[in-house]
Amino acid sequence: MSLSKGALPAAFGLALSVLCLGPLKAQEPAHRAPAAVEAPEAPLPPDVDPVSRNRLPLPTRADMADDGERAIFDEMAKRAAATRLYSPQVAKALDDAHGYEKFNAALGSRLLQIAVLVTAREIDSQFEWTQWEEHGLLTGQKSLVEPAIMNTIKYCKPVVGLGPKETVIINFGRELLGPRKKVSSQTFAEALRLFGRRTTVDLVEVMALYQATATELNAFDGQLRPGQTPLLPPRSTIPACQNS
Repeated sequence: MSLSKGALPAAFGLALSVLCLGPLKAQEPAHRAPAAVEAPEAPLPPDVDPVSRNRLPLPTRADMADDGERAIFDEMAKRAAATRLYSPQVAKALDDAHGYEKFNAALGSRLLQIAVLVTAREIDSQFEWTQWEEHGLLTGQKSLVEPAIMNTIKYCKPVVGLGPKETVIINFGRELLGPRKKVSSQTFAEALRLFGRRTTVDLVEVMALYQATATELNAFDGQLRPGQTPLLPPRSTIPACQNS
């Protein structure tokens, strides 16, 4: 299922805040299910800025070093760029990479979301998982990923009874990002058979990009939005993930 740039799904809108680690302008969805917003607000860590909700304040145009950086700032701020803009060239390059993967990669929107979810689960990224699952809770919105698949990923269930593409994406992510951190020859060959070389490369790059985002979130201690309910159960409460 592919979606055009003109019809940005809620998952991708929420993902912008993930990529940007605190948007310059709030991009709250118009409607959210009560369960997604009624969590009590815990005190922020003392080194977290209450506006950016991470360890750095939101950058301003005055922080830019020259006209080139200011041009990037002006372009990115219109979309929702923030902490990465302290390094404007990096922000632009990463924004282009994420934009390609979300809108132009051959993987398609639904399989992309599965790839992001399995990445978030394997690296225990509460922030990323919550943004990408939450859009399915929005009033009037339907998640691209069926509950059975989402729960298989979320609760580290064995990969059984799913389609071949869904199965190989989950297996691929669990091998690449799990304890072994090595994709088996069998799993790689199956991905290549189902997707071909280009889409297999896109699959790897999606997982790598979101692993990098999680690294940033850890470094800057990125927080969920006020009142946002964390949706990813702690790894200690579930069994180890298993492949099919």
